[in-house]
Amino acid sequence: MATIKEIAQQSGFSATTVSRLLNGDPTFTVKKETREKILQVSERLGYTVPSRIFGNASQLAVLDALAGEEELQNAYYRELRNTLLATSQQQNLSLTFYTDIPHLIENADEYGGFIAIGPGMHRYADLKALHEVLPNGVFIDTNPAPNLFDSVQPDLAQTVLDALDAAMAAGMRRIGFIGSVGRTMGVHEYPEDLRFMAYKNWTERLGLESGPTYVDGPVSVENGLALGRRVVADLGRDGLPDCFITATDVIAVGVLQAFVEAGIVVPRDVSIISINDQTIARYTSPPLTTFAIDQRALVGNAIAMLLESIDAAVIADAHRHMLVSTKLVTRGSFIPASPSARNAPAAPAA
Repeated sequence: MATIKEIAQQSGFSATTVSRLLNGDPTFTVKKETREKILQVSERLGYTVPSRIFGNASQLAVLDALAGEEELQNAYYRELRNTLLATSQQQNLSLTFYTDIPHLIENADEYGGFIAIGPGMHRYADLKALHEVLPNGVFIDTNPAPNLFDSVQPDLAQTVLDALDAAMAAGMRRIGFIGSVGRTMGVHEYPEDLRFMAYKNWTERLGLESGPTYVDGPVSVENGLALGRRVVADLGRDGLPDCFITATDVIAVGVLQAFVEAGIVVPRDVSIISINDQTIARYTSPPLTTFAIDQRALVGNAIAMLLESIDAAVIADAHRHMLVSTKLVTRGSFIPASPSARNAPAAPAA
């Protein structure tokens, strides 16, 4: 097989330029004419060029399915979309956005694969039809068809365990949960969010007092407000737990509003630990302590996973699902224990 040096000599460009282009350096850009010349010489000399560099693998589709009118919920996915756009530009990838599967199927032969973002629900029959014409796909954050496509997701189950650990380290034993319902996994629909499932599992295993839990409705500020009002009506100020874990910052915003209405002071009367670290989390009163989801890690790993699948040129029977860890961002709604307290032996369960 030809070497980088031979390709450089015959194309008229430096070995550094040829190497950076053929190795897919995401920080390297060249003129279209330069790129085409190097690829032509490489092909003529029998150099194996990765498909992400040569061919329609650099043309990717994006299934962008924002759902509903909830501004704060969609803000998370808009940030994810912007991160995807910026990262693809750095890697010289061309993206075309689709809002529904049928239109993507019609144009599937133009793309090496697709990336899906957004909370919109897709019919499983449509996903199977998409897999038949465009089998290389990666879902970011939510994967409705794990037996058909790969995914990169935040590790929400571990995040909930980390939240429980943080609350216990601060001396809290009565820890509640507030969240939404409605998820789809393959052909199955079920009312329990993954975060709530993890909460139920870990509170039982850790010997914590169960509940109180309020899980209902969509991910929206209005639903968070309604759930918060139910908490107030059911528990009052004296019956509140030590801490609530909220499934998302969007829900937490509504819960905080309900608590303000009732004169409940956070974190004096009850602490709140949330998930997502959206921009709004800095500006609530008090600012939310929340687990940050690294969107650059989600996007970067999704692109790498998709390009690797395309390069393999083989439709895999086994699909990969990567979990990305989260990080606690401390603000005013929950104050963690000091490092020395966190390292102290845990108190036995009652």
